[in-house]
Amino acid sequence: MGCTSSVYAVGRKKKLSIPEMVMFVPSMRIPVQSDLQRPLRGLISKDLADRLSSLRNQIVLVAEDTGGSAITELRRVLEEYLSVLICLTKKDDGLIEFKWRNLEHGRQEICVANFWFELLSVLHLMAMLTLSEADSLMIPKDPTGSGLRVVSSDCKREAIDLLLKASGYLDCCIRDILVHIPFDIKKRLPKSFQPGALEAMSIQTLGQGTEIQLGLAVESQNATLSVKRRLACEQLVYFSQAYQCLSECDTDRGYEKKHMSFIKWKFLESKAAAYYYHGLILDKGSEPSCHVSAVCCFLAAEELLLESKRACLSFCLASPVTRSPPLWGAMKHLHQKIPEVASRKSQMYGYLLEQEKALQALPELPEFQLSLRPEEYQLPEIDSSAWSSEHCEAQSQTLKEHLNDSDYETLSE
Repeated sequence: MGCTSSVYAVGRKKKLSIPEMVMFVPSMRIPVQSDLQRPLRGLISKDLADRLSSLRNQIVLVAEDTGGSAITELRRVLEEYLSVLICLTKKDDGLIEFKWRNLEHGRQEICVANFWFELLSVLHLMAMLTLSEADSLMIPKDPTGSGLRVVSSDCKREAIDLLLKASGYLDCCIRDILVHIPFDIKKRLPKSFQPGALEAMSIQTLGQGTEIQLGLAVESQNATLSVKRRLACEQLVYFSQAYQCLSECDTDRGYEKKHMSFIKWKFLESKAAAYYYHGLILDKGSEPSCHVSAVCCFLAAEELLLESKRACLSFCLASPVTRSPPLWGAMKHLHQKIPEVASRKSQMYGYLLEQEKALQALPELPEFQLSLRPEEYQLPEIDSSAWSSEHCEAQSQTLKEHLNDSDYETLSE
Protein backbone atom coordinates (compact mmCIF):
# COMPACT_ATOMS: atom_id res chain seq x y z
CA MET A 1 0.00 0.00 0.00
CA GLY A 2 2.80 2.38 0.92
CA CYS A 3 4.64 1.71 -2.39
CA THR A 4 1.50 2.27 -4.43
CA SER A 5 0.89 5.60 -2.76
CA SER A 6 4.48 6.62 -3.43
CA VAL A 7 4.23 5.73 -7.13
CA TYR A 8 1.11 7.82 -7.62
CA ALA A 9 2.65 10.72 -5.71
CA VAL A 10 5.62 11.00 -8.09
CA GLY A 11 5.40 14.02 -10.34
CA ARG A 12 2.16 15.22 -8.81
CA LYS A 13 2.39 18.73 -7.47
CA LYS A 14 0.13 19.43 -4.54
CA LYS A 15 -2.10 22.41 -5.22
CA LEU A 16 -1.94 25.04 -2.52
CA SER A 17 -5.45 25.84 -1.37
CA ILE A 18 -6.15 28.72 1.01
CA PRO A 19 -9.63 28.29 2.48
CA GLU A 20 -12.13 31.10 2.68
CA MET A 21 -13.83 31.71 6.02
CA VAL A 22 -17.00 33.68 6.74
CA MET A 23 -17.94 32.01 10.02
CA PHE A 24 -15.01 31.30 12.33
CA VAL A 25 -14.67 27.52 12.63
CA PRO A 26 -11.95 26.30 15.03
CA SER A 27 -9.88 23.26 14.17
CA MET A 28 -11.86 20.03 14.49
CA ARG A 29 -10.80 17.18 16.71
CA ILE A 30 -11.74 13.63 15.73
CA PRO A 31 -11.41 10.36 17.66
CA VAL A 32 -8.47 8.04 17.07
CA GLN A 33 -9.41 4.48 16.17
CA SER A 34 -9.04 2.22 19.17
CA ASP A 35 -10.26 -1.07 20.62
CA LEU A 36 -12.86 -0.44 23.33
CA GLN A 37 -14.10 -4.01 23.71
CA ARG A 38 -11.34 -5.21 26.03
CA PRO A 39 -11.30 -2.31 28.52
CA LEU A 40 -15.11 -2.32 28.61
CA ARG A 41 -15.29 -6.02 29.46
CA GLY A 42 -16.77 -6.43 32.92
CA LEU A 43 -18.39 -3.00 32.82
CA ILE A 44 -21.04 -3.65 30.18
CA SER A 45 -22.16 -6.55 28.00
CA LYS A 46 -20.07 -7.69 25.04
CA ASP A 47 -22.80 -6.73 22.55
CA LEU A 48 -22.97 -3.20 23.91
CA ALA A 49 -19.19 -2.85 23.97
CA ASP A 50 -19.10 -3.95 20.32
CA ARG A 51 -21.77 -1.38 19.46
CA LEU A 52 -19.92 1.47 21.19
CA SER A 53 -16.64 0.51 19.54
CA SER A 54 -18.29 0.17 16.12
CA LEU A 55 -20.00 3.57 16.33
CA ARG A 56 -16.80 5.28 17.45
CA ASN A 57 -14.79 3.71 14.66
CA GLN A 58 -17.48 4.76 12.16
CA ILE A 59 -16.92 8.35 13.28
CA VAL A 60 -13.18 7.93 12.74
CA LEU A 61 -13.55 6.47 9.24
CA VAL A 62 -16.11 9.01 7.99
CA ALA A 63 -14.15 11.96 9.42
CA GLU A 64 -10.82 10.79 8.00
CA ASP A 65 -12.20 9.81 4.57
CA THR A 66 -14.08 13.10 4.07
CA GLY A 67 -12.00 15.53 6.09
CA GLY A 68 -15.10 16.30 8.15
CA SER A 69 -17.14 17.38 5.12
CA ALA A 70 -19.77 14.61 5.41
CA ILE A 71 -21.63 16.65 8.01
CA THR A 72 -25.01 14.88 7.82
CA GLU A 73 -23.51 11.38 8.12
CA LEU A 74 -21.14 12.42 10.90
CA ARG A 75 -23.91 14.10 12.86
CA ARG A 76 -26.11 11.00 12.61
CA VAL A 77 -23.39 8.68 13.92
CA LEU A 78 -22.32 11.15 16.63
CA GLU A 79 -25.87 11.46 17.93
CA GLU A 80 -26.29 7.67 17.97
CA TYR A 81 -22.94 7.23 19.71
CA LEU A 82 -23.83 9.94 22.25
CA SER A 83 -27.13 8.26 23.15
CA VAL A 84 -25.29 5.03 23.98
CA LEU A 85 -22.25 6.65 25.58
CA ILE A 86 -24.25 8.70 28.06
CA CYS A 87 -24.82 5.84 30.51
CA LEU A 88 -21.10 5.16 30.83
CA THR A 89 -20.82 8.31 32.93
CA LYS A 90 -22.49 6.32 35.71
CA LYS A 91 -19.84 3.61 35.57
CA ASP A 92 -16.43 3.40 37.26
CA ASP A 93 -14.14 5.85 35.54
CA GLY A 94 -10.41 5.88 34.82
CA LEU A 95 -10.06 2.47 33.18
CA ILE A 96 -10.68 3.42 29.55
CA GLU A 97 -8.52 5.87 27.64
CA PHE A 98 -10.14 7.90 24.89
CA LYS A 99 -7.83 9.27 22.21
CA TRP A 100 -8.60 12.27 20.00
CA ARG A 101 -6.49 14.15 17.49
CA ASN A 102 -6.52 17.39 15.57
CA LEU A 103 -7.95 16.79 12.08
CA GLU A 104 -5.59 19.27 10.41
CA HIS A 105 -2.51 18.33 12.45
CA GLY A 106 -2.75 14.60 13.04
CA ARG A 107 0.17 14.36 15.44
CA GLN A 108 -1.47 16.53 18.08
CA GLU A 109 -3.15 13.77 20.06
CA ILE A 110 -4.73 13.89 23.48
CA CYS A 111 -5.51 10.81 25.55
CA VAL A 112 -7.76 11.06 28.64
CA ALA A 113 -9.26 8.29 30.74
CA ASN A 114 -12.56 9.97 31.54
CA PHE A 115 -16.07 9.36 30.17
CA TRP A 116 -17.05 13.01 30.59
CA PHE A 117 -14.08 14.03 28.45
CA GLU A 118 -15.39 11.72 25.72
CA LEU A 119 -18.83 13.37 25.96
CA LEU A 120 -17.23 16.82 25.83
CA SER A 121 -15.21 15.88 22.75
CA VAL A 122 -18.26 14.44 20.94
CA LEU A 123 -20.45 17.47 21.66
CA HIS A 124 -17.65 19.87 20.71
CA LEU A 125 -17.25 18.08 17.37
CA MET A 126 -21.02 18.36 16.79
CA ALA A 127 -20.75 22.11 17.41
CA MET A 128 -17.82 22.48 15.00
CA LEU A 129 -19.67 20.53 12.29
CA THR A 130 -22.69 22.78 12.73
CA LEU A 131 -20.51 25.90 12.45
CA SER A 132 -18.88 24.45 9.35
CA GLU A 133 -22.30 23.87 7.80
CA ALA A 134 -23.30 27.47 8.54
CA ASP A 135 -20.04 28.67 7.01
CA SER A 136 -20.65 26.68 3.82
CA LEU A 137 -24.13 28.22 3.46
CA MET A 138 -22.56 31.69 3.54
CA ILE A 139 -19.98 30.81 0.87
CA PRO A 140 -22.00 29.97 -2.25
CA LYS A 141 -20.34 28.44 -5.27
CA ASP A 142 -20.16 30.56 -8.43
CA PRO A 143 -20.73 28.08 -11.29
CA THR A 144 -20.59 30.83 -13.94
CA GLY A 145 -17.19 32.09 -12.86
CA SER A 146 -18.47 35.68 -13.01
CA GLY A 147 -17.33 36.44 -9.47
CA LEU A 148 -20.91 37.35 -8.58
CA ARG A 149 -22.03 35.37 -5.55
CA VAL A 150 -25.47 35.70 -4.07
CA VAL A 151 -26.55 34.12 -0.79
CA SER A 152 -30.32 33.70 -0.64
CA SER A 153 -32.30 34.97 2.33
CA ASP A 154 -33.37 31.39 3.08
CA CYS A 155 -29.71 30.30 3.31
CA LYS A 156 -28.96 33.20 5.65
CA ARG A 157 -31.87 32.32 7.92
CA GLU A 158 -30.83 28.67 7.92
CA ALA A 159 -27.29 29.76 8.82
CA ILE A 160 -28.67 31.75 11.79
CA ASP A 161 -30.55 28.65 13.01
CA LEU A 162 -27.37 26.59 12.74
CA LEU A 163 -25.39 29.20 14.67
CA LEU A 164 -27.95 29.12 17.49
CA LYS A 165 -27.76 25.32 17.50
CA ALA A 166 -23.94 25.38 17.68
CA SER A 167 -24.11 27.90 20.51
CA GLY A 168 -26.48 25.55 22.34
CA TYR A 169 -24.06 22.63 21.99
CA LEU A 170 -21.22 24.74 23.41
CA ASP A 171 -23.43 26.07 26.20
CA CYS A 172 -24.26 22.47 27.16
CA CYS A 173 -20.53 21.65 27.23
CA ILE A 174 -20.02 24.38 29.84
CA ARG A 175 -23.22 23.83 31.81
CA ASP A 176 -23.64 20.05 31.90
CA ILE A 177 -20.30 18.41 31.06
CA LEU A 178 -17.29 20.49 32.02
CA VAL A 179 -18.46 20.70 35.65
CA HIS A 180 -18.06 16.90 35.99
CA ILE A 181 -14.43 16.77 34.80
CA PRO A 182 -11.87 16.74 37.64
CA PHE A 183 -9.60 19.77 37.95
CA ASP A 184 -6.39 17.82 37.23
CA ILE A 185 -7.86 16.62 33.92
CA LYS A 186 -9.19 20.09 33.04
CA LYS A 187 -5.65 21.44 33.21
CA ARG A 188 -4.58 18.97 30.48
CA LEU A 189 -7.45 19.69 28.11
CA PRO A 190 -6.80 21.45 24.77
CA LYS A 191 -7.03 25.24 24.92
CA SER A 192 -10.21 25.18 22.85
CA PHE A 193 -11.85 23.07 25.61
CA GLN A 194 -11.08 25.55 28.39
CA PRO A 195 -14.16 27.28 29.91
CA GLY A 196 -13.18 30.74 28.63
CA ALA A 197 -12.65 29.51 25.06
CA LEU A 198 -15.92 27.54 25.03
CA GLU A 199 -17.89 30.48 26.40
CA ALA A 200 -16.25 32.89 23.95
CA MET A 201 -17.13 30.60 21.06
CA SER A 202 -20.73 30.23 22.24
CA ILE A 203 -21.24 33.99 22.58
CA GLN A 204 -19.39 34.73 19.35
CA THR A 205 -21.73 32.53 17.32
CA LEU A 206 -24.63 34.66 18.59
CA GLY A 207 -22.74 37.73 17.39
CA GLN A 208 -22.31 36.16 13.98
CA GLY A 209 -26.02 35.37 13.87
CA THR A 210 -26.77 39.03 14.67
CA GLU A 211 -24.36 40.07 11.92
CA ILE A 212 -26.44 38.09 9.40
CA GLN A 213 -29.63 39.63 10.81
CA LEU A 214 -28.17 43.12 10.32
CA GLY A 215 -27.35 42.25 6.71
CA LEU A 216 -30.95 41.13 6.15
CA ALA A 217 -32.20 44.37 7.70
CA VAL A 218 -29.98 46.45 5.41
CA GLU A 219 -31.40 44.60 2.40
CA SER A 220 -34.98 45.09 3.59
CA GLN A 221 -36.89 48.22 2.64
CA ASN A 222 -39.07 47.88 5.73
CA ALA A 223 -36.27 47.88 8.35
CA THR A 224 -35.98 51.23 10.15
CA LEU A 225 -32.78 52.98 11.23
CA SER A 226 -33.68 52.14 14.83
CA VAL A 227 -33.77 48.42 14.01
CA LYS A 228 -30.42 48.58 12.21
CA ARG A 229 -28.83 50.52 15.08
CA ARG A 230 -30.17 48.06 17.62
CA LEU A 231 -28.78 45.06 15.73
CA ALA A 232 -25.39 46.74 15.29
CA CYS A 233 -25.25 47.58 19.02
CA GLU A 234 -26.25 44.02 19.96
CA GLN A 235 -23.57 42.60 17.67
CA LEU A 236 -21.03 44.87 19.35
CA VAL A 237 -22.00 43.61 22.81
CA TYR A 238 -21.72 39.95 21.76
CA PHE A 239 -18.21 40.39 20.39
CA SER A 240 -17.20 42.50 23.38
CA GLN A 241 -18.32 39.71 25.73
CA ALA A 242 -16.57 37.08 23.60
CA TYR A 243 -13.36 39.14 23.74
CA GLN A 244 -13.55 39.32 27.54
CA CYS A 245 -14.03 35.54 27.82
CA LEU A 246 -11.17 34.69 25.46
CA SER A 247 -8.87 37.20 27.19
CA GLU A 248 -8.77 34.78 30.14
CA CYS A 249 -7.10 32.16 27.91
CA ASP A 250 -3.65 31.85 26.37
CA THR A 251 -4.01 33.36 22.90
CA ASP A 252 -0.36 33.89 21.99
CA ARG A 253 -0.26 31.31 19.20
CA GLY A 254 -2.14 28.71 17.20
CA TYR A 255 -5.87 28.73 16.56
CA GLU A 256 -6.44 30.71 19.78
CA LYS A 257 -4.43 33.62 18.35
CA LYS A 258 -6.44 33.46 15.11
CA HIS A 259 -9.66 33.25 17.11
CA MET A 260 -8.78 36.43 19.01
CA SER A 261 -7.90 38.17 15.73
CA PHE A 262 -11.32 37.25 14.34
CA ILE A 263 -13.12 38.64 17.39
CA LYS A 264 -11.15 41.92 17.20
CA TRP A 265 -12.00 42.25 13.52
CA LYS A 266 -15.72 41.70 14.05
CA PHE A 267 -15.73 43.90 17.16
CA LEU A 268 -14.35 46.83 15.14
CA GLU A 269 -16.79 46.24 12.26
CA SER A 270 -19.79 46.13 14.56
CA LYS A 271 -18.66 49.24 16.45
CA ALA A 272 -18.26 51.13 13.15
CA ALA A 273 -21.79 50.07 12.12
CA ALA A 274 -23.23 51.03 15.52
CA TYR A 275 -21.76 54.54 15.41
CA TYR A 276 -22.82 55.02 11.80
CA TYR A 277 -26.48 54.19 12.46
CA HIS A 278 -26.44 56.10 15.76
CA GLY A 279 -25.11 59.13 13.85
CA LEU A 280 -27.88 58.89 11.26
CA ILE A 281 -30.51 58.95 14.01
CA LEU A 282 -28.86 61.85 15.87
CA ASP A 283 -28.60 63.81 12.63
CA LYS A 284 -32.41 63.87 12.42
CA GLY A 285 -32.48 66.26 15.39
CA SER A 286 -32.93 69.99 14.87
CA GLU A 287 -30.44 71.27 17.46
CA PRO A 288 -26.87 72.14 16.39
CA SER A 289 -25.58 69.81 19.11
CA CYS A 290 -27.36 66.90 17.38
CA HIS A 291 -25.51 67.55 14.13
CA VAL A 292 -22.17 67.94 15.91
CA SER A 293 -22.69 64.63 17.76
CA ALA A 294 -23.73 62.97 14.49
CA VAL A 295 -20.54 64.13 12.73
CA CYS A 296 -18.47 62.81 15.65
CA CYS A 297 -20.19 59.44 15.20
CA PHE A 298 -19.54 59.39 11.44
CA LEU A 299 -15.86 60.28 11.85
CA ALA A 300 -15.48 57.61 14.56
CA ALA A 301 -17.17 55.06 12.30
CA GLU A 302 -14.78 55.93 9.47
CA GLU A 303 -11.73 55.47 11.72
CA LEU A 304 -13.08 52.19 13.10
CA LEU A 305 -13.72 50.96 9.56
CA LEU A 306 -10.06 51.59 8.67
CA GLU A 307 -8.97 49.72 11.80
CA SER A 308 -11.28 46.82 10.94
CA LYS A 309 -9.61 46.47 7.52
CA ARG A 310 -6.23 46.13 9.21
CA ALA A 311 -7.70 43.67 11.72
CA CYS A 312 -9.14 41.62 8.85
CA LEU A 313 -5.69 41.38 7.28
CA SER A 314 -4.17 40.30 10.61
CA PHE A 315 -6.83 37.61 10.94
CA CYS A 316 -6.22 36.26 7.44
CA LEU A 317 -2.45 36.13 7.94
CA ALA A 318 -2.63 34.48 11.36
CA SER A 319 -1.87 30.76 11.14
CA PRO A 320 -3.52 28.87 9.54
CA VAL A 321 -3.73 31.37 6.67
CA THR A 322 -7.24 31.98 5.30
CA ARG A 323 -8.88 34.20 2.69
CA SER A 324 -11.41 36.83 3.66
CA PRO A 325 -14.68 36.56 1.72
CA PRO A 326 -15.90 39.31 -0.60
CA LEU A 327 -17.78 42.03 1.27
CA TRP A 328 -21.21 40.79 2.25
CA GLY A 329 -24.17 41.76 4.39
CA ALA A 330 -24.13 45.14 6.10
CA MET A 331 -20.41 45.68 5.47
CA LYS A 332 -20.92 45.54 1.70
CA HIS A 333 -23.12 48.60 2.12
CA LEU A 334 -21.20 50.34 4.91
CA HIS A 335 -17.75 50.17 3.33
CA GLN A 336 -19.09 52.60 0.74
CA LYS A 337 -21.57 54.62 2.81
CA ILE A 338 -19.48 55.39 5.91
CA PRO A 339 -16.66 57.28 4.10
CA GLU A 340 -19.19 59.08 1.88
CA VAL A 341 -21.42 60.22 4.73
CA ALA A 342 -18.48 61.12 7.01
CA SER A 343 -16.98 63.33 4.28
CA ARG A 344 -20.27 64.96 3.30
CA LYS A 345 -21.53 65.65 6.79
CA SER A 346 -18.19 66.98 8.10
CA GLN A 347 -18.16 69.47 5.21
CA MET A 348 -21.81 70.35 5.69
CA TYR A 349 -21.44 71.01 9.42
CA GLY A 350 -17.82 72.15 9.44
CA TYR A 351 -18.80 75.58 10.67
CA LEU A 352 -20.68 74.04 13.63
CA LEU A 353 -17.67 71.96 14.55
CA GLU A 354 -15.63 75.18 14.75
CA GLN A 355 -18.28 77.02 16.75
CA GLU A 356 -19.21 74.20 19.11
CA LYS A 357 -15.82 72.76 20.00
CA ALA A 358 -17.01 72.06 23.52
CA LEU A 359 -19.62 69.69 22.08
CA GLN A 360 -17.11 67.64 20.10
CA ALA A 361 -17.39 64.54 22.24
CA LEU A 362 -18.26 61.07 21.01
CA PRO A 363 -21.72 60.22 22.39
CA GLU A 364 -22.32 56.94 24.16
CA LEU A 365 -24.07 54.19 22.27
CA PRO A 366 -27.49 53.10 23.57
CA GLU A 367 -27.84 49.79 25.36
CA PHE A 368 -30.34 47.14 24.32
CA GLN A 369 -31.44 43.79 25.68
CA LEU A 370 -29.79 41.04 23.64
CA SER A 371 -32.18 39.20 21.34
CA LEU A 372 -30.45 35.96 20.38
CA ARG A 373 -30.04 33.09 22.83
CA PRO A 374 -28.43 29.67 22.38
CA GLU A 375 -30.84 26.98 21.24
CA GLU A 376 -31.23 24.92 24.39
CA TYR A 377 -29.68 21.48 24.08
CA GLN A 378 -30.09 18.71 26.62
CA LEU A 379 -27.97 15.59 26.71
CA PRO A 380 -29.96 12.66 25.28
CA GLU A 381 -31.92 10.28 27.43
CA ILE A 382 -30.36 6.90 28.06
CA ASP A 383 -30.98 4.59 25.09
CA SER A 384 -33.54 2.25 26.64
CA SER A 385 -33.06 -0.42 23.96
CA ALA A 386 -29.32 -0.49 24.54
CA TRP A 387 -29.42 -0.15 28.31
CA SER A 388 -31.96 -2.78 29.25
CA SER A 389 -31.58 -4.34 32.67
CA GLU A 390 -29.28 -7.10 31.48
CA HIS A 391 -27.14 -4.60 29.57
CA CYS A 392 -26.96 -1.82 32.11
CA GLU A 393 -26.02 -4.06 35.01
CA ALA A 394 -22.31 -4.73 35.11
CA GLN A 395 -21.35 -8.34 34.76
CA SER A 396 -20.53 -10.11 38.00
CA GLN A 397 -16.83 -9.57 37.62
CA THR A 398 -14.74 -7.62 40.07
CA LEU A 399 -12.20 -5.05 38.98
CA LYS A 400 -9.36 -7.35 40.01
CA GLU A 401 -10.81 -10.21 37.97
CA HIS A 402 -11.34 -7.85 35.03
CA LEU A 403 -7.70 -6.77 35.05
CA ASN A 404 -6.41 -10.32 35.54
CA ASP A 405 -8.58 -11.55 32.69
CA SER A 406 -7.21 -8.85 30.37
CA ASP A 407 -3.64 -9.70 31.37
CA TYR A 408 -4.26 -13.38 30.76
CA GLU A 409 -5.63 -12.74 27.26
CA THR A 410 -2.65 -10.53 26.45
CA LEU A 411 -0.22 -13.26 27.46
CA SER A 412 -2.11 -15.96 25.58
CA GLU A 413 -1.95 -13.95 22.37
